[in-house]
Amino acid sequence: MKTKQELKEMVCAAIDARRDEIIAFADAVAAEPELGFKETKTAAKFTALLEGLGRTPRTHIAHTGVVDAYPGARSDLRVAIMGELDAILVADHPDADPLTGAVHACGHNAQLASVAAIAYALHDTDLMQHLGGDIVLMGVPAEEYVEITYRNKLREEGKLWFLSGKQEFIRLGEFDDIDISVMQHSAPAADGYKAGASSVCNGFTVKLINYKGKGAHAGAAPYDGVNALNAAMLGLMAVHAQRETFRDEDRIRVHPIITKGGDIVNIVPADVRLETYVRGSNTEAIMGASEKVNRAFRSGGDAVGAACEIIELPGYLPVVQCDALNDLMVEELHTLVGDQVMKICPGFGGGSSDQGDVSQLMPSIQSFFAGVEGGLHTRDFCMKDKELTMITAAKAMLCLVIELLYDDAATGKRIKADFKPVFTKEEYLRKWGRLE
Repeated sequence: MKTKQELKEMVCAAIDARRDEIIAFADAVAAEPELGFKETKTAAKFTALLEGLGRTPRTHIAHTGVVDAYPGARSDLRVAIMGELDAILVADHPDADPLTGAVHACGHNAQLASVAAIAYALHDTDLMQHLGGDIVLMGVPAEEYVEITYRNKLREEGKLWFLSGKQEFIRLGEFDDIDISVMQHSAPAADGYKAGASSVCNGFTVKLINYKGKGAHAGAAPYDGVNALNAAMLGLMAVHAQRETFRDEDRIRVHPIITKGGDIVNIVPADVRLETYVRGSNTEAIMGASEKVNRAFRSGGDAVGAACEIIELPGYLPVVQCDALNDLMVEELHTLVGDQVMKICPGFGGGSSDQGDVSQLMPSIQSFFAGVEGGLHTRDFCMKDKELTMITAAKAMLCLVIELLYDDAATGKRIKADFKPVFTKEEYLRKWGRLE
């Protein structure tokens, strides 16, 4: 029986031996970026890699998801290691797909490559024979919450219910037998730190707003129309008037866009559409702000006599920290990158992730590796340190899992027993169902 340290050294060496293949896989994914629930090429690449290692992963889960389970010597606990398949929309990024505007300006290609690295290590070593639990590798679709109208159409057609991959995985039962979830994300450098065990993320709810007015000739008879664009402008200003009512500690963010401003310029706009998130640090504040935003949008329609229809869609929940997992990851990161490690990234993460939803159900961790220049989701995003964001990240996650599953999964069992979920799966589904 190998010691924990021997197992960690073994898998790190195995990952190092596959360095070129891991980075080549990440580059291949980045070369063909795809948006959520459309990641057919990316999923095929990940599936082909696993099949090339003699595996038979399950595919087409929530449209494009891929899952592959590795049994341990015992199966007392199950740990999921996740990577995300999708890209983001940044049409002016130099590497963006010219047709779709998709680009990996959030580092999901590196994230998926770190899961591929773990697949290589599990194939090239006898690690699973020494563990008291199972490892489940997941390629999950649609973390970036974009193309909302398209996804909502899929929902209306009954092809999905949630508009993100991990939420659909929860609904479909892919997490039913998972006890702990682990993943990582690339990040810009923060105060000289190379890595962080975890960070805080906002939750949010989503709204589709449709103002319906009455068309008329904009030059000859505008007085015969009802201008839905004016209704939208007044609604937006009413939303702005709410901002001083949001408490600083709730971190409320509301950021609407107009997706349709009318049909043609010489007709009074009769069909105007907007999308917005209402983000916040806690569910109570999000729902309170959401009501204010709804009231504000409706006031714009009332002012000019236009109808205002608001469709509510399930967003993401805030991340719940698991201190025990964070502490373990800090130890692994210190070993791998030295002292330039933080437990929780400083400041408040105004972004959001469907990992927040998973974290409400089980002990979870999403570590951060600062190998990026430029901002996330911007045209300046550039993956500068592939060693850190792919190779080191894979080592950290797998060494963490060894800690959890070694010695008949004693540490993992303790962490699971001590963690108090916010929701059961059934409670979680009922909560979001109220938004229908």
